Amino acid sequence: MYKRKGSDIWRINIRHDGKKIQKSLKTSNKKLATAAEAKVRTEIVEGTYYEKLIGRNKTFKDLMDKFLKVHAPKVSGNMQRSYRTSLNHLDSFFGKSNLLSIIPRNISKYKMLRNDEGAAPATINRELAMLSKAFNMAVKEWEWLKDNPVSKVPREKEDNERDRWLTVGEEVSLLENCPEWLGDIILFNLHTGLRQDELLSLIWDRVDMFRRTILIADTKNGKPRTVPLNKAALGILESKAGIISIRSRIVFHSKCGTKIDKHNLRRAFVIAMGKAGIEDFTYHGLRHTFATRLAQRGDDLYRISKLLGHKDIKTTQRYAHHCPDSLRVGVEMLEVGCNMTAVPKKEAIPSA
Repeated sequence: MYKRKGSDIWRINIRHDGKKIQKSLKTSNKKLATAAEAKVRTEIVEGTYYEKLIGRNKTFKDLMDKFLKVHAPKVSGNMQRSYRTSLNHLDSFFGKSNLLSIIPRNISKYKMLRNDEGAAPATINRELAMLSKAFNMAVKEWEWLKDNPVSKVPREKEDNERDRWLTVGEEVSLLENCPEWLGDIILFNLHTGLRQDELLSLIWDRVDMFRRTILIADTKNGKPRTVPLNKAALGILESKAGIISIRSRIVFHSKCGTKIDKHNLRRAFVIAMGKAGIEDFTYHGLRHTFATRLAQRGDDLYRISKLLGHKDIKTTQRYAHHCPDSLRVGVEMLEVGCNMTAVPKKEAIPSA
């Protein structure tokens, strides 16, 4: 340790593996300076000191600014909106924090805060997933840090086994207790399985009445998909096509011709459910009902997966237990084949 001429502050000058480290210990107390020097030397030996040097001047804001600039353009519009929503919550907690101060303990505190605010486990996990993705890029691509602190924090346990769908009776009651504009949306959702934002963002330019299809260009997994229309869904579009507003290209629009706010939609949906006496059901359950009914009617999981726009068929496998009859059809097809190729029984030889 040494002091510069005219200064009372202790400094160190250390060489290790060909690297020179010069820094102020920020104290004039020799005992404290000695302890600080010992800590630096320990970190050098353990290999953690240079990690601090790399990310020392980087903040949470630096991390997220670069992440959104580099990574966000590569994902779908829906995912970008999800990133912005997650960032609002993360930023309110981490703010201008130095990256080195974002350690597993602080991330766990963030989880506790979000739980206290009533955030769903899936929401918290989505926020942590974005944060983890950003830290992974900081480690692997930008070399700002050595480790990803989010990887050491356990995720919230989610209840992914929710299996609630509308019965036919509930559907009739729901439609009887909602305004016409909401009824059209509910029916269209039950016959197409669209995600909420996919339906609310649907424009006439992506409707092909001749081919009876709609194009969903902006999807959750980033891959556009074409959804066929059955008679019920087509009938809804035909009735709306007769009164297309010149003010709007949006199929299901507000009275002002603008996109319906999702919060207003959910509020109206909850009111209609209350009037219909339906409990324990969410708007997303309409999409789930669509898939469940297909499975119950014997449609195969691959086709259901394509209609729903699932990136991985594993996501669709939750509906497998709804289609035992389709499995029965499969084995019964073997019976048909056996009957065609079966060796006829030999007639008994008459006794003499």
